[in-house]
Amino acid sequence: MLRYFPSRHQKILKLSIPAAINSLLDMLQVITDLIMVGRISAFAVAAVGLGLQSLMFVFAVLTLLNVGTSALLSRFVGARRMKRASIGLSTLLRFAFFLSLPVMVLWYFLASHIYVWFGTAPEVVALGKDYVQTLTWMMPFVFMKLVFVAALNSAGDTKTPMYVKISSILLNVILNYLLIFGKHGFPELGVLGAAVGTVIVNMIEFCVYVVLYWRHKTPYIPLWYHSRALLMRALKVGFPASVERALTFGSFMLFTVIIAHYGTAVLAGYQIGLRVEGLAFMPGIGFTIAAMALMGQGLGAKNPQQAKEDVLLVLKYTSGFMFILSFFMIFMPEKIVWLFTNDQATIKEASLYLRIVGVSQIPLAFNFVLSGALRGAGDSKKTLKINLVSLWLVRIIPGFLLSWYFHSILFVYFAVIFDTFVRAVWLWKTFEKGEWQKVKV
Repeated sequence: MLRYFPSRHQKILKLSIPAAINSLLDMLQVITDLIMVGRISAFAVAAVGLGLQSLMFVFAVLTLLNVGTSALLSRFVGARRMKRASIGLSTLLRFAFFLSLPVMVLWYFLASHIYVWFGTAPEVVALGKDYVQTLTWMMPFVFMKLVFVAALNSAGDTKTPMYVKISSILLNVILNYLLIFGKHGFPELGVLGAAVGTVIVNMIEFCVYVVLYWRHKTPYIPLWYHSRALLMRALKVGFPASVERALTFGSFMLFTVIIAHYGTAVLAGYQIGLRVEGLAFMPGIGFTIAAMALMGQGLGAKNPQQAKEDVLLVLKYTSGFMFILSFFMIFMPEKIVWLFTNDQATIKEASLYLRIVGVSQIPLAFNFVLSGALRGAGDSKKTLKINLVSLWLVRIIPGFLLSWYFHSILFVYFAVIFDTFVRAVWLWKTFEKGEWQKVKV
């Protein structure tokens, strides 16, 4: 089918479509727990949903690895310096392992306090503590797996992560079915069973990447080498992106505090709404991965004009996809939310959230692709500034004020979509200036 497209479009679609599918499956794997525990109770949904959201702080640390790996290795790939890229991969794999250990320990002991801080019901606290503490055991595997995935994406191989993810999500569904509901002789673990299944799947995924790496089934040469210079170059780009993600997630958690005051049904509906929205923009994130790789490769090949044209074409496709998906969010959210829960109050609240944010999907496409392109160019400090200023001055502070004044969740959600539009305009103007062409990685 792709052969009917122009050659430039084929190059981008061959990179973007598998990455988009992989990102979609990645989100599906995360929310499989949420879907299946939704058949238990609203307390279970709130516990798993808030637990997954709290783990976003860990994913903020993963952003350091993802952006640093992508920006560094894609430049080496574009310059056809695969030996240097292989040294970079080896270095970042070792760093990922050692970085995961303190994160794992810290999050294990903080897990019991997260739900208390948000003032959730005692039933939610009890379920959530075991869920998050169990998930922490997968940290080393997740950290190193992410480096493998980012390295493959940087080299233009987005199909391998897609195939691995397809297999792992099928296994995750099977394990969840057996362990959550206690089928075929397995113990009925409920929410804890969802966590155990997710840990097992992530361990297996990592082992698959290790086997492919050592058997020379990837574009990289298997090495056991550490380069402090390359690590510093990756961290220079990755650290601002990681700080941005951590502060962004912190802002989202504060936003959740506002919503939690409206009750368990609203909180559960918001958590499900976030997951459904996540499904909708996963194709957009897949195209963002392509934008990062193409930007880095273009700059590595000393061809910034080609990099810009590739990013703009990716942006067109992303906007088109997300425009189509917005129709489902606006006009039939109840049918989608029903897949997650049969609680009518939760369905009503989740549908309200989806209808409101559905109108902002095209500017959200601009946010994803242009942020990714700027990070791929190494200009992560600029995205840090844009996203944080907009989040606090347009979303968080107005959200608190609107909630205090109107006492309505509707106005809180309006702050969300206004922030999305403001960031889209700001990122576009920044990209058009072209200062990213001068950034050194």
